[in-house]
Amino acid sequence: MKFLAPFIFLTFLLFEVKGQIVPALFIFGDSIVDVGNNNDLITLIKANFPPYGRDFVDHEPTGRFSNGKLALDIIAEKLGFTDHQPAYMSDKANGEMLLIGANFASAASGYYNATAILYNTISLSQQLENYREYKNKLVDITGKSNASSRISRGIHLISAGSSDFLQNYYINPLLFATNTPDTFSDILLNSYDHFIQNLYELGARRIGVATLPPLGCLPAAITAFGHGNNHCVARLNNNAISFNNKLRHRSQRLTRRLSKLKLVVLDIYNPLYTLITEPAEN
Repeated sequence: MKFLAPFIFLTFLLFEVKGQIVPALFIFGDSIVDVGNNNDLITLIKANFPPYGRDFVDHEPTGRFSNGKLALDIIAEKLGFTDHQPAYMSDKANGEMLLIGANFASAASGYYNATAILYNTISLSQQLENYREYKNKLVDITGKSNASSRISRGIHLISAGSSDFLQNYYINPLLFATNTPDTFSDILLNSYDHFIQNLYELGARRIGVATLPPLGCLPAAITAFGHGNNHCVARLNNNAISFNNKLRHRSQRLTRRLSKLKLVVLDIYNPLYTLITEPAEN
């Protein structure tokens, strides 16, 4: 639970929602926050079968890449939501359920659209188009003024980039041969910049973006790049740290450029790294 602290603390403190109801929550990104948008896609990247979901409500898989709740689910509960934001591609995303927001995330997608194309999942660009469509549906339900207020007062969360590195860059010889981790990070951040500006133009004002986790400590990364040992892969972690520093800098630039934007970078790298490397302290 300790690694959830930056999400929960910064959501409450920096978005200034102390004690008040947040009207809606909107989620974009990859498998860290996907709650089932991949279920009906023709892709291998799915989590709608056991043992996924065995510790979730009704002990049934939902499409979450977890045995139970995601950090996102706990955040939503802490913000006072009694229902989870529905996966936008699911049957639940209609009528009054849309009033609390929606989840547009898709596992194996990222800032780099080609990552989603590689796995036939929903790119961040398409997630933005789905959000645009959602906004039109919300206007039909509540009227233009109420819809605009719900969006501007709502919280938008983004968690992406891990799949771009682990499921594309590091294993794609063409991409790896033509880009260093540094130049690839720049490509991702240009996409991030564009995405935030588009969200802002659509009315978003409160946005939280998660840093990359310690990529080299993820089980898949250790298996693929750990050369037979079970230690975190330092070079992958160093790439994540470099990306995260650039993400903070780019976010500061966006905040200066977009006067009404409240953009918070949520550090998940350091709490997770501590949890993994110093488990006795957590």
